[in-house]
Amino acid sequence: MRADAQREYVEYVTGAMPSLRRLAYILCGDEHRADDLVQQAITKLYVSWQRIRDVEHLDQYVRTMVVRGFIDERRRSWFRVGLMAAPPDPPQPGEPTADVEEAIVLRAALAKVPRRQQAVLVLRFLCDLPVDEVATMLDCSPGTVKSQTARGLATLRRHVEATDLAETRKGR
Repeated sequence: MRADAQREYVEYVTGAMPSLRRLAYILCGDEHRADDLVQQAITKLYVSWQRIRDVEHLDQYVRTMVVRGFIDERRRSWFRVGLMAAPPDPPQPGEPTADVEEAIVLRAALAKVPRRQQAVLVLRFLCDLPVDEVATMLDCSPGTVKSQTARGLATLRRHVEATDLAETRKGR
């Protein structure tokens, strides 16, 4: 790669990295997996930078790479390999507040939603993207995005309601 093209790539990635990491983290809920998703996307971007750098909506293109990497992640055989029997307990400085408890319940429920519906929910509600842009990113029709949104929300509600925390909140 030429020096000027490499400089453009580094500048673009440096500027886009925070939003890409945030998107990846929201999608998968794990810092390390999010970093892996972003790394895969920017590596693919580097390989094809000469062709892609003048794309009109480069940010959307790269976000699409991250989202599709997330959706395809479960298909890879290495994903099924577990390194530990259980994740280590997080540090407990004190009792979590209600907002933290709700975020934990929501994250756990979102993880149980099918991957494609999960991606649609994150892109629509957390990234605040319009239906048409989500449809383009996921290579489907706007109607599919709408139906995946409805099904994803229904599944998410079922999982949240099934948790004990949701039941105790209703009793307050």
